[in-house]
Amino acid sequence: MLNLAASGGPMLLIGIRLDLFLDLVHHTVMEGNAKPLLCPSDDFAWRGVHKAWEIYNEAPTGINIVDIDFHERLVLAGAIALLTSSLEVQARTWDEAYALASSAVAQMTLDEKLGIAVGTGQLNPNRRCVGDTTAIPRLGIPSICMQDGPAGLRLVRNVTGFPAGLNAAATFSRRLMRARGKALGEEFRGKGVHVHLGPSLDIMRNPKMGRGWEGFGPDPYLNGEGAYETIMGVQSVGVQACAKHLIANNQEHWKYGLSANVDDRTMHEMYFYPFLRSIEADVASVMCAYNRVNGTSSCHRAGVLGPNGMLRKAGFKGYVVSDWGATHDSAAENANNGLEMEQPGDYIVVGGGIFGGNGLRNAVNRGEVSQARLNEMITRILAPFYRFDQDQEFPVTNFDAQRRDGTGPKNLRVNVRSNDHTALAREIASASAVLLKNNRTTTTGAPTGTTVRGLPVAKDRIKTIAVVGQDARLPKLDCNEMGECNEGTMSVGWGSGSNSLEFLVPPIDAITSFAGSSASITSSPSNDLNAGVNAARGKDVAFVFVNAMSGELAFYAVVHGNMGDRNDLDLWWRGGSLVERVAAVCSNTIVVVHSVGPVYFSWSNHPNVTGIIYAGTPGEQTGPSIVDVLFGNYNPSGKLPFSIADNEAAYGTKIVYNSLGFPDLDYDEKLLLDYRYMDANNIRPRFEFGFGLSYTTFAYSGFSLSQSGTSYTVTFTVANTGAFAGAEKPQLYLSYPPSAGEPPKVLRGFEEVILDVGASSRVSMTLSQRDMRFAIWLFICLSHVSDSL
Repeated sequence: MLNLAASGGPMLLIGIRLDLFLDLVHHTVMEGNAKPLLCPSDDFAWRGVHKAWEIYNEAPTGINIVDIDFHERLVLAGAIALLTSSLEVQARTWDEAYALASSAVAQMTLDEKLGIAVGTGQLNPNRRCVGDTTAIPRLGIPSICMQDGPAGLRLVRNVTGFPAGLNAAATFSRRLMRARGKALGEEFRGKGVHVHLGPSLDIMRNPKMGRGWEGFGPDPYLNGEGAYETIMGVQSVGVQACAKHLIANNQEHWKYGLSANVDDRTMHEMYFYPFLRSIEADVASVMCAYNRVNGTSSCHRAGVLGPNGMLRKAGFKGYVVSDWGATHDSAAENANNGLEMEQPGDYIVVGGGIFGGNGLRNAVNRGEVSQARLNEMITRILAPFYRFDQDQEFPVTNFDAQRRDGTGPKNLRVNVRSNDHTALAREIASASAVLLKNNRTTTTGAPTGTTVRGLPVAKDRIKTIAVVGQDARLPKLDCNEMGECNEGTMSVGWGSGSNSLEFLVPPIDAITSFAGSSASITSSPSNDLNAGVNAARGKDVAFVFVNAMSGELAFYAVVHGNMGDRNDLDLWWRGGSLVERVAAVCSNTIVVVHSVGPVYFSWSNHPNVTGIIYAGTPGEQTGPSIVDVLFGNYNPSGKLPFSIADNEAAYGTKIVYNSLGFPDLDYDEKLLLDYRYMDANNIRPRFEFGFGLSYTTFAYSGFSLSQSGTSYTVTFTVANTGAFAGAEKPQLYLSYPPSAGEPPKVLRGFEEVILDVGASSRVSMTLSQRDMRFAIWLFICLSHVSDSL
């Protein structure tokens, strides 16, 4: 092991020998065999490469790290992050990993085992990550670092704020879902994080659900594909993914003790299915939720976590970790029914401290938890550590989550950002933008003409621009560690799923930069109705930015009157009224909605609202990405990952706000969420699930259906018949006869088809036996084949 020690400070363990690292630098510089995670402009890390190169040339063997001054050690730490985080990991097999884990456990004392199973504590001043374990240096096992969140590192500097899960879902692109996962993994690895606390797989049971934006929407199939691709990406670079929150964790109010009462079929087909796909992606760990399930705590429900529970029956080989403070009752109940690790290890008001405080130790000493079960717990925790080669050349944890301002000796200021990551965040934000309305007119009356009204905006024709709404401006950058405020543009929700705003580019800055001297810009970066009207009156185009936000309950935080879950589906800050007032004075009003889920669009048919873009939670590249879409540098191809209706009753579920004690939530809607419920009840939404327009048009032809064994393949041709290059996202649904008692249709496939003008492509989608096993299907339909018309 290589020790990097600050003078008079604690020892930091880097899991790579110095001579091997220098060899890696030599191999990289001379042969170019590693693609750097960081671009050459990231001086700090590249200075480390050059410094290592100097050391290698001067004395390639026998270097003692204490002979290198502290500044150079920091530089070397940056180089280690640079070179080791970007290499794809060739994972060991599970059998190999379990053999190594078993060997390590056989050498451990009871104290060492407990240090792996129990977090070091929320109140531990030496804790560097949001969750960690106790290191065992003599066995080469570091403190395992677990860190938020699903859309990028939280409480950490020099990282990328990626679009949230809901935006990844809106891309309907497995390519981008996986690329996002890989980029997340690269940044977590570069910071020395062993476990990425994501993805979030909480089904958006109700559109007001506080943390619905962290996941992939209300459809289990789309959630499953988002889970699979994200995990494959994260773990491809040797970082463990942690799928959360198992199970039926679908509202913030009362979540620390409510009981989600779910029948077996609904549990498997709706709420467990994304976790099943996670297991098929070889997920390293699963996090159990705060809520109870059918009356029992999620973290010790044997039917879910136990030896014969859903997880293990589905082939899960990793470990179960508690959500922070989600443990209740006895240590024996939790350990014997399937929990392997408790975080953070101590009591934190909402729960916890069941394994900690000698709870697990006493249960073992009394024989309530057997030595065999304890050994199994520790082996399961360590197996992913070995499987993903985290015992080999893994970067040191080089930040301090308790000093989120980046100060202090534990924050080594390693920059894991890159040009590639910034470009990817921008592409996903653009690809997830859903064009809901476009009343475009052109100079010629034909699609090939130059835009006069609507989208894409023709920069050369527009001479006066209004930018209206507080959602257009830079947000407050330092609310608190949970990001609990909505003052400025909304790029991500609040809570442990939030991410860095350090490098956020707001829409107003991006529009101003893009327009340059070609147009005069008048702005009203507030939701003052009169100021908005004055800014927009008579302008060639008015861009109105509005939002709605939600987040995590946490310690019962109230954010602008909302406690996690939204109170309603209204736009915040009178956003709807702002749109109507601006549209009354500007005949080319284009609205951009940043939101954590569905909102009301009662104003969408206003004749002066020529364009509407639902941009969701787009992350730090919110400004550049929306400029790309507005001005035609990126043809929008996003599709709604939920339905947008005109009233809450159209969704068929409710958030329970008021209760005398922790409530029982009966999931009586069963399989009928979102579009399934609306279809079953003949409710026509304003904008349906999977809907999204394009600047071009597409045509479908040549449909065929073939069978191979128990699978069916649908094949068809998609052609770009319009005036712009673009991407189409065909979706495959199964539809059932009314007598089947099934949802009228269910999503079972989607593809991404990128086409130049005039080009076409043959597309195939395969339905497996599992896709069809729950009922007899009647016919197959492709949805939204005329969305662009």
